[in-house]
Amino acid sequence: MRFDLFNELSVPAYSQQKERQVYNDTLAQWVLGEELGFSTGWLVEHHFMPEYSHSSSPDLFLAAASQRTSNLRLGHAIVPLPYHHPIRVAERISTLDLLSAGRIEFGFGRGFSPQEYAAFGREMRDSRSYTEESLAVIQQAFSTGEVNFRGQHFNFSGLPVLPRHYQQPHPPIWTAAVSPDSFEFAAQQGIGVLVGPFKPWFMVREDIRHYRTAWQQHHGFEQQNPALNPRVAMTIGIHCHQDNQIAHEQAREGMVWFYRQLLGQTRGVLERLYESYEYYRRFRAFRSILGKALTLGTLESLGMAIVGDPAYCIKRITTLKNAGVDHILLSFGAGVLPQTQTLASMRLFAEQVMPALGA
Repeated sequence: MRFDLFNELSVPAYSQQKERQVYNDTLAQWVLGEELGFSTGWLVEHHFMPEYSHSSSPDLFLAAASQRTSNLRLGHAIVPLPYHHPIRVAERISTLDLLSAGRIEFGFGRGFSPQEYAAFGREMRDSRSYTEESLAVIQQAFSTGEVNFRGQHFNFSGLPVLPRHYQQPHPPIWTAAVSPDSFEFAAQQGIGVLVGPFKPWFMVREDIRHYRTAWQQHHGFEQQNPALNPRVAMTIGIHCHQDNQIAHEQAREGMVWFYRQLLGQTRGVLERLYESYEYYRRFRAFRSILGKALTLGTLESLGMAIVGDPAYCIKRITTLKNAGVDHILLSFGAGVLPQTQTLASMRLFAEQVMPALGA
């Protein structure tokens, strides 16, 4: 299992932090993460989500991080492909790969915000077709350096796409996966899945089983080259402290705030049934229940957060590992706890949890 960092660049009003401080603190966390042996730093892309996420230009942040680190891999999770021109995506990912000397992980998805779709001039009903065509264009650019493509949304002939990426054959590709169709698509394409953090663990566990079964059907399992096998990355909020009670006292307000904000961002897609987002209807009742009684205890019982001492963290993460999670994307303090607590949690985790799990 690889241990990664995950950030939303949250700027809670109650914390009275400024955006610049959040950006600088996150860069400092990633620099420390590299020193402590974390594998990858992942950053989201969201728009028009005050407080919850101020990460609207993650490629620029990743470029900055590439110059402050030398070994930490840098994850773009995710590029919402319907909002972006695929040629520009291929160009930006390759540029980041050059700047980082081959440390970029490319994650893509459809996005889920009606407001984002409206602002960027796309229809949600076309999300799958845009995503699939865009991915095909990007894969062709990565593979040959030239794009010849004719589809419903894009038509290109003999376009040379520059620069060329550093990694061979190309940066690892991941997709955000929520619905069973997304897991099936990822297995067919032979790419990794990014899951969580707004589904309870019992649902994610079944998704992983479905993905691995579908992968077996399409590709089998490669014994000689494990890199060609299924890859599952799961995001989860975490806070680790030597004293279990103190861990909960420190994490309670920030964790609940973060997950309340996260669930609130799904309101738009849940209030109206959008074509190709039918699966989200399953979250209506779940979101309603959490909205009424969202507590840290509830989040923990649903497997959506890990808060406690090192022994507890080891126990919880072992469960994820045994179910097939290869990368765990750790949102230390949900990205909103004070910097001193976040850095202390990272150090303790690296010193006592990671070695116990073979890292």
